[in-house]
Amino acid sequence: MARILIVDDDRAFRLSTAALLRADGYEVDGVADGAAAAEALRATRPDLVVLDLRMPGIDGLGVVEALRMWGERVPILMISGFGTVDAAVRALHLGADDFLTKPVEPDVLSARVADLLARRPLLEAAVANPAGMVGRSPKMREALAAIARVALGDTTVLVTGETGTGKELAARAVHDLSPRKHAPFIAVNCGALAEGVLESELFGHVRGAFTGAVRDRVGVFEAADGGTIFLDEIGEMSVTLQQRLLRVLQEREVTRVGSSRAAKVDVRVVAATNRDLPALVEQGRFREDLYYRLAVFPIALPPLRDRRTDIPLLVEHTLNTLRARRQGAERLACSPFAMRLLRAYDWPGNVRHLFGVLERAAVEAAYGRIEAQHLPVELRPVNDNAMALRDQRYRGTLPADEERAAIVAALEQTGGALAQSAELLGMGRTTLWRKLKLYGLAPSVTGEPEREAELG
Repeated sequence: MARILIVDDDRAFRLSTAALLRADGYEVDGVADGAAAAEALRATRPDLVVLDLRMPGIDGLGVVEALRMWGERVPILMISGFGTVDAAVRALHLGADDFLTKPVEPDVLSARVADLLARRPLLEAAVANPAGMVGRSPKMREALAAIARVALGDTTVLVTGETGTGKELAARAVHDLSPRKHAPFIAVNCGALAEGVLESELFGHVRGAFTGAVRDRVGVFEAADGGTIFLDEIGEMSVTLQQRLLRVLQEREVTRVGSSRAAKVDVRVVAATNRDLPALVEQGRFREDLYYRLAVFPIALPPLRDRRTDIPLLVEHTLNTLRARRQGAERLACSPFAMRLLRAYDWPGNVRHLFGVLERAAVEAAYGRIEAQHLPVELRPVNDNAMALRDQRYRGTLPADEERAAIVAALEQTGGALAQSAELLGMGRTTLWRKLKLYGLAPSVTGEPEREAELG
């Protein structure tokens, strides 16, 4: 029996909704505000949350953002008596799964709740599927739902996306969720091999087919029989090999280089590219018939800058991996301000870039708490002055005017927040407060120590 938590400061709505959902066969708990919701989530671990938008204290959007930032996967149905398109869009981008406007028809609410609970396995898979893909932003959920739909058949799949978005992970997810999951999954990078080498790699060759072919070799199409072949960077394949690949896809048979005998193969092909294949077709650099053969079911993976709400989930997933890999790394964590900087960055290298930054930051932090100063300089807009301050202030070599400029830049970046500015600059709050008084900047900050006398 599913358990549902209703969070709404309108007592009448809370009670009537609880009665409706209990009549539908669910266990229901109700609370009146965001603070009580946090306690109830820890105590009862509900299967779904029905959440009001406007509440005293922490509003519904704040609850959604907090839950998603720290990796809570429970489905959320947002309801508001002040429904606007902007509110709905913001709620969905923060991680809500559906949005309704009051007054809500009972049958509509029942249907939406039932739909979310039925989709819960998919929503959970959208956080971490068998291949390790992570995300629950709208664009990522769309991509993962597409993977789940296409995996059960044998349809050829074309995965598109920028470098580092996880195209091979998507291909593995298609394989792992398919009936072929116990057969081989073989990945080939079509852009990393010369044409002759790639031809032999894909189709195999017989002894004497070319200089150096001293024995017969099985190609990956034969080796992956019954399984899945992932052709990465398919846009880099020569036109000659494109013709051979098209024949394999059409005839379901492969002929080794130097042989005239064709062998039947049963493989599923998942191709991927970061290139614009229709543009390559227009330029005559990619066969149009092969493009349509590959793009039977296209899946587009969004760049990380278009799914920033997934960054906390990706960070936690990466830190869990690093904790498991290194003994004594149980304390590894990311500070809230460092998380804010990670979410603000555009990530030109996408998820792969983020993973590399976190692995380096974990080393810098000695596998403790990752702070702003452990992140690469390009993630911090105050980089030059802050780096100079951090590197030179202990030696007393930083001129006063440069130190003041660094502090001013940090205050501008953090909106005048003392704790976050101190973290960004790599100094203690007490030290920063003293320097603020020294440079006449103290009135511009928030969160200063309550008892100034104790700071000297």
